[in-house]
Amino acid sequence: ICYRFTIEIPQAMASAIPSLLFCLLVLAPRLGSSSHTSFINGGKQTFVRSSDSRVPTCSPAPSDGGEVPAGRLPVMHRLSPCSPSSAGEGKSMLSAGDAFDRDALRLRAIFRESEPEDSKVGLTIPATGAPLAALPGAADYNVVVGFGNPVQKLAVGFDTATVGATLLQCKPCSADGDPCDKFFDPSRSYSLAQIPCASPDCPLRACSEPSSCTFALKKKGAVLVNATVVTDTLTVSRSASANDFRFACLEMGAGTTESSSGVLDLSRERHSLASRVALSPDTVAFSYCLPADPGFPGFLSLGATRPERSGRGVVGGYATVWDKASHPNLYFLRLVGVSVGVRHLRVPPAALASDALLEVHTTFNYLSHHVYAALRHEFREQMREYRRAPPLGELETCYDFSRESSYSVPMITLRFHGGAELVIDHMLYFKDPRNVFGVACLAFAPAPAYAPAGVAVVGSMAQVNMEVVYDVRGGKVGFVPNGC
Repeated sequence: ICYRFTIEIPQAMASAIPSLLFCLLVLAPRLGSSSHTSFINGGKQTFVRSSDSRVPTCSPAPSDGGEVPAGRLPVMHRLSPCSPSSAGEGKSMLSAGDAFDRDALRLRAIFRESEPEDSKVGLTIPATGAPLAALPGAADYNVVVGFGNPVQKLAVGFDTATVGATLLQCKPCSADGDPCDKFFDPSRSYSLAQIPCASPDCPLRACSEPSSCTFALKKKGAVLVNATVVTDTLTVSRSASANDFRFACLEMGAGTTESSSGVLDLSRERHSLASRVALSPDTVAFSYCLPADPGFPGFLSLGATRPERSGRGVVGGYATVWDKASHPNLYFLRLVGVSVGVRHLRVPPAALASDALLEVHTTFNYLSHHVYAALRHEFREQMREYRRAPPLGELETCYDFSRESSYSVPMITLRFHGGAELVIDHMLYFKDPRNVFGVACLAFAPAPAYAPAGVAVVGSMAQVNMEVVYDVRGGKVGFVPNGC
């Protein structure tokens, strides 16, 4: 359950902290593994029943020393038994409908249009009576980093679409003084520095006090969130750190239930962590691989070695990152082709071309209505031999594989301007993520009405088990298969 807060603030601040999402529970829809094996051949992924039954266990990532590069962090899904936040303990998966609702909250926050002045009422909360959950919420994948001196290690999410604000929950975390051990304590750090309100590094046009870059979110006179933009040391490993790193320190004035301590900004904004990474000709700003199995880690690599320098290649080359005036800090790629199995969609180039947003906090994939209709038709044609199942939420192309001993699914390939290809091998959403021989649906949907015309979204399901390489300085993105 998520709540969106709308703050009555000038546009400058809105561009730095575009939307505050408070989430009670955000869970992945696809973790786990039933008894099966799978293989890829001829543009199709085949699933075969197996007697090998696995229970997800924690497979520790390598330690900070040894062979692990200094900027490489293990990534765990929040439902993983290894998750540093332990947020998924005893939790169940989101339904398709709930996952769509979460996607809608996320995408509305990103694509929201300018709101009229009379709509800025300060705060909007559904009348559920539930306590507020912790900001920022919505972080499916977590890493552990350190803030301050001495270092305070915290589990945080990471985001490529924050539009320029690393967010961190700070003490005091509640008005009644409840314990919050997983929050950053500014009073313990000798290197923390305030940013004056008049500084060019302060994203606010108006502050609560001139000596600091601070604002307060209030309702009926009560402070719900007090946020101060500060700088401090960010420590990634023993040998990798960033001094004077800017982030918003959020003091909560209400009870919280979320375990993640914040979210790292990996956008193109000049204060983001991606913009602070020291580079050489052989490195890129960052890359990540989102794990498909809860028992194994993925990774987030800052200052990552270019794949071509280590004997691995990006598929088809690199895609060019397109600049959009409305969202200058996000990663948009120009979609120029879609294939289902070995067949290219028969869509006119002008209708096919879309600005595709790479998104790690959105679950499903969204295409323009014309392209989606062509994809749906071709996918159904190639899956005619299998029994159809009723829709799940907005997923309308579903199948029941419960009677099958094996089945094959055409893989979907997205091609982007510049040559990059994203070959998606997690194109199905399973109703029961631990049973691939149950009901499964094509994890694509038409772009929602509130999204700008000509925009597509590549969600986290399409990126699972793929190393996504971000050459921020070069303005390009590449994909390396089997990255985790």
